[in-house]
Amino acid sequence: MRARRWFCWSALSLALLWAWGLGCLLWGASASQAIAQDDLKEAQAAEGRPVEATSGDASKAAAAPAKSELGFLYNALGLKYTVIFLVISFCLVALIVMNFLALRRETVCPHALVEGFEAHLNEKRFQDAYDLAKHNESFLGHVLSAGLAKLSSGYPAAVESMQAVGEDETMKLEQRLSYVALIGTIAPMFGLLGTVDGMVVSFRVIAESTTQPKPSELADGISMALVTTLVGLWLAIPAILFFGYFRNRLARLVFDAASISEQLMSRFAVPAKKP
Repeated sequence: MRARRWFCWSALSLALLWAWGLGCLLWGASASQAIAQDDLKEAQAAEGRPVEATSGDASKAAAAPAKSELGFLYNALGLKYTVIFLVISFCLVALIVMNFLALRRETVCPHALVEGFEAHLNEKRFQDAYDLAKHNESFLGHVLSAGLAKLSSGYPAAVESMQAVGEDETMKLEQRLSYVALIGTIAPMFGLLGTVDGMVVSFRVIAESTTQPKPSELADGISMALVTTLVGLWLAIPAILFFGYFRNRLARLVFDAASISEQLMSRFAVPAKKP
């Protein structure tokens, strides 16, 4: 239980740190852009050139070099999609860290548990072996303790108990892993939603304009459509890659745990009688 809490707190702490840093960067980029535009207006006022509506294009052109890439992404996404993708990225980082910690060999099949359990069995101290496995929070510890608990009913019953517990533990790990695949699925869907939303914004400008709209008036909607799709793919591609890696690693560790538990408990198997 303590190990699981430590895994969760570590993952959440790293994800919070990452989200806080990214949020500070986006806020700083938007703030620096606003400051640059205010400085430009003050400079024009100091030179005796009032900022009029007709000088909007010139002021935007002058302020364009000061706009950072993060500032452009923030303005294109808007507050709504920025919050959505920050939440998705926060969950993705937390899940990746949690799966990295949970799918380690020392977490699934601790070497110290294998050596201690085998030593107790060699010395016929079965109760000590059971206590060692029972108080171990690893995948292998749960499997071995379940097998020893049913050993009084016979070796076949112990094997069935180990298989049942192994399936339950595998399901728990797969459930946590499936959320990574879920993010890989919904992230591009939110990107597609932003694409449709941005195109609606652009077509609304065209529909409400009495004259032919300028390209700059359509840029907000088009940038939203493209940037939301881009960010959605940025999140989906790593999620799919990590899901494939974790799935293969989980299969390997579960196979190793099954082999080790079968090898340790095989001494209790009753040899078949010769005819």
